[in-house]
Amino acid sequence: MNSVSKNFDEWCSNIFDDNTISKVKSLKLNNPDDFQDSFYRNLEFGTGGMRGIMGVGPNRVNKYTFGKTTQGICNFLKSKYNNKEISVVIGHDCRNNGTELQEIVCDIFSANGIKIYKFDSLRPTPLISFAVRELNCNCGIVLTASHNPPEYNGYKVYWEDGGQIVPPIDKKLMLEIENIKYSDIKFDRNFNHIQLLDGTIDEIFLKKSLSFTKSISKKTNSKNLRIVFTPLHGTSYKLLPEILKKSDYKDLKFVVNQMNPDGNFSNVNSSNPEDPKSLSEAIEIAKKNNSDLVIGTDPDADRFGIAVKNFNNDFEHINGNQTMVVMTDYLISNYKGRMDNAFIASTVVSTPMMSKIAEKNNVKIMLSLTGFKWIGKMIEDFEDLNFICGGEESFGFLSGDFVRDKDAITSGLIIAEICNELKNSGSSFFDRLIDCYMKYGFYMEKLITKTEKGIKGKMKIKDKINGLRENPPSNLNKSDIVLIYDYDKSLVKDIRTGKLSKIDLPKSNLMIFESSDGTRVAVRPSGTEPKIKFYFSVNTTLKSKEDFFTKQEYLNKKINLLIKQFV
Repeated sequence: MNSVSKNFDEWCSNIFDDNTISKVKSLKLNNPDDFQDSFYRNLEFGTGGMRGIMGVGPNRVNKYTFGKTTQGICNFLKSKYNNKEISVVIGHDCRNNGTELQEIVCDIFSANGIKIYKFDSLRPTPLISFAVRELNCNCGIVLTASHNPPEYNGYKVYWEDGGQIVPPIDKKLMLEIENIKYSDIKFDRNFNHIQLLDGTIDEIFLKKSLSFTKSISKKTNSKNLRIVFTPLHGTSYKLLPEILKKSDYKDLKFVVNQMNPDGNFSNVNSSNPEDPKSLSEAIEIAKKNNSDLVIGTDPDADRFGIAVKNFNNDFEHINGNQTMVVMTDYLISNYKGRMDNAFIASTVVSTPMMSKIAEKNNVKIMLSLTGFKWIGKMIEDFEDLNFICGGEESFGFLSGDFVRDKDAITSGLIIAEICNELKNSGSSFFDRLIDCYMKYGFYMEKLITKTEKGIKGKMKIKDKINGLRENPPSNLNKSDIVLIYDYDKSLVKDIRTGKLSKIDLPKSNLMIFESSDGTRVAVRPSGTEPKIKFYFSVNTTLKSKEDFFTKQEYLNKKINLLIKQFV
């Protein structure tokens, strides 16, 4: 019996409720392709949690797949803490079915005798990370699928340090979850173990965020920055406007039809701030009101995107690499401690400019794999050093240690402070960006993502990466490749000498090729979606602002040639 048939028979058994069984039979009868994809495998709980399309079947998000995960976490917590009182904080974002799925998760934790702190309504993801430590919890759960399309939902796990689960906890959890049978799930809620959270935690978080931002900002009385904000129908709709108002920003405009939480993202071109289209409506409002800054956050408010005026006085969408470069440069320039006792953090697929910033400012840099959990982990790993900030190319940024994941709320306020200070001094964010290019080197990055759905798509992605691993290119834009990083084998090869060196990071299905002129190409599968990602990085020098457009055109041509070579 194949896995599809076996899974179908199981989901038609009396372990499942009548409504689910009816939907399973209807799906098989009326939509065989979707049925096949829903039943050919189990939805994976990976190192970052789980994320998938909502529906019936083992490869979909539903009460039973979330139930297995939750029961596995319960079993693990109880064995780890050996009958001590265990507590978990739970939140959800604006996703469809988020409230219902949160109630199911609460049912299971409480049925297992675990204390639950449950938020009374949707909350931003960084608030869950914050609440874990503030409430002294053993674990935190947030139900979110980040920027994925409306049909998705997901499950993200934080540990007692407020950071996402990392080795060895993640692997142990995965094994525990794999051993759970659907019949093991306890659904009988115990109300005695559930405590409802109101806005108190929100206020504590805002105070911490405000206090931190004041400590790293230059004092200025004039808050004349004009801001346009959109939560893109997500969870930042209350907290980010509130923190901006508490910081005396009065000229705030909102994209009114995008302010209400909506899991269908009804009035946005994209819910992903990486996508320039996501801020198109906000930019139009900014143009009409002569605003200075546009801020947008993703549905769970851990990532943010901005648009600012360029040299032509046109609004330009600033990518994640550019944003974190300016923020890092600013935070280092305002840092009050010893540089030799501090560090910044980034990922191996983010801009090499971060390493250049560290080198020029005599500050340490820690590089991690993709996934912000690794940056959050560094705060614990290097507790003898002061964490200045960390960022990644996919619009995640963190400064301060009261949150242990990317935080669009505090970062949004810091961006406003940067832009306000620059405006008061007759400069701008874009000016500061060009200054960084002149100081550290002009780097340009581009991410190309290809979607390959279903079983066939998964094989295509696998074959593509294996092909590059077995038959690597010899050059990038005719510049000889000198280094090949294979993170699956934990080895970097110097092509010039043949020397192999160990990569001291966890294994990952990631290849990076670097040429003699510093051009870099990274290729990896997405950990949460059926996609393959290509990261391109090129660079040159920039000696004057007058040369910016010429050098920009030169780098654009280099990027486009690379894309033709790989995609």
